Order: sequence, then structure tokens, then C-alpha cells
Amino acid sequence: MRILITNDDGINAPGLEVLHEIATDLAGPEGEVWTVAPAFEQSGVAHCISYSHPTMIARLALRRYAAEGSPADCILAALGDLMTDTPPDLVLSGVNRGNNAGENAMYSGTIGGAMEAALQGLPAIALSQYLGPQTADLADPFEGARRHGATVIRQLLDHGDWTSDADFRLFYNVNFPPLAAADVRGVRVVPQGKRQGSRFGVVPYTAPNGRRFMWVSGGSQQAPARHGTDVAANLDGFISVTPMRADLTCHASLRDLAAALDDTDLTARAAE
Repeated sequence: MRILITNDDGINAPGLEVLHEIATDLAGPEGEVWTVAPAFEQSGVAHCISYSHPTMIARLALRRYAAEGSPADCILAALGDLMTDTPPDLVLSGVNRGNNAGENAMYSGTIGGAMEAALQGLPAIALSQYLGPQTADLADPFEGARRHGATVIRQLLDHGDWTSDADFRLFYNVNFPPLAAADVRGVRVVPQGKRQGSRFGVVPYTAPNGRRFMWVSGGSQQAPARHGTDVAANLDGFISVTPMRADLTCHASLRDLAAALDDTDLTARAAE
């Protein structure tokens, strides 16, 4: 198996080393692991691509590259330049330092990398390690992902929906709970949730020269979410697995809204 890995924490991030270890296990002795990751941290860039300026790509070692761009840029660089003759069988993005459950998924460059791979027609999985009080004192805060990552991916490869004939191919978002590996309770397949009373905000700041800046601040990652969602599963000690796709349509609303708006007489409305 040939596996491409990327992340949003940067080429030197410890989570990428964990992911390389997981990918090497999955690829086997006859396989290959290719790394194309951002040269610098790209957390929070979501599915951003560098559409209006060029991206420099540097070869660091055999099958290891850094790109001055986003995780989605890294996928495009791999498929359109670096691996054109040897395309990957699987794309893994992560292991993110911190969770990408709940509303975090909408901002995540880790998710963005996996999403771009799916849009390009490739099987893709995003992996993130939830952090919290019980991981703060661990010698390896990624030990949950390190120990259980390959097992979960193998289960997904065996049982996930990898068909590519839909308009938007599925990819998978995996979050490991904020616990020691031995305390992880199992796996739960759950939808994306939303933390209650927790959202991103800003902290304004005035520099000594009088110029105005702001820091973006996150909400509490321990805030509860509706039972049966990814956040709730993680806080209950389970690995969450969430099927996702790059389709933001609210399909449940289409029929009623179409009944109200389709075939509207715009000429008559404009005359009112």
C-alpha cells in the first residue's frame, strides 16, 4: 500500500511523527509512506487553497516534502506534481494536536486535507488527538492515537463506504479521546456535534505603536454536547468516527423550501 500523509500542525509536528508510524504499520514492508506537509503551522485554515499565489515545495528527504501552503495545497502538490507516476492508495491527515470534533471540524486544516483528497477521488481519513487534564501529564499525549490508530484505520478500510460514484466521496473524521491509551473505552460511530455555550471569539489588543490587533480565542473544549455526537463520545472516553463529505446542502430543507420558492413569478413580485 502507498500512503500519503499530511497535517496542519507543520512538517516538524510530533503528531505527524505519530501518523508516520501508523502509516508505516499499515503500508507494510512492501509499501511506501509519502509525506507532504506544510512548512509552517496551518491550524485553522480549513479547506483553504493558495489560489492567488505560488507555493514553494522543498524536498527534505526521500518521499518527504514541505510545502509553504495549506494541507489542501499539500494534497494538490502531491497529486499534481510529486506523485503523478505513483498515486497514493490512501491519504491520512493528522495526527492533529487537539480535537477536531464538533464545530472545530469546520475550521480544521486537518479536515481540509482529507476533504481535498476525497474531492480528488481518493480514500481519506483525518485523525486528531483530543487533549485535556488527563493527557496533560502523560509522557506521550498522543499515546491514544499511537496505540489505537492503525486498528481503527484497518476497521474503516474493511467496513467503510469507499465507493467513489457519488457526487461527493465520503471521508472519515476520527478523534481519539483525552485519555491514556489503556483507558480508551472503545469506538463509536457518531455524527458531528456542537458544544453548548462554547464558540470562537476574539481578544482585542493594542500594540505599543498604537495599532489594533486581535487574537482569536477558542471556547472550552470540555463543554458538553448533545448525547450521541462526536464531542460527547470523546468526553465519555470513546474514539469517535464520523463519516463526512464536502456537501454543505441541508437536504432536509430542500423539499419545503422548493415548494415555497420554485416557479415564483418574479415579474409580479417586482411590481408589488
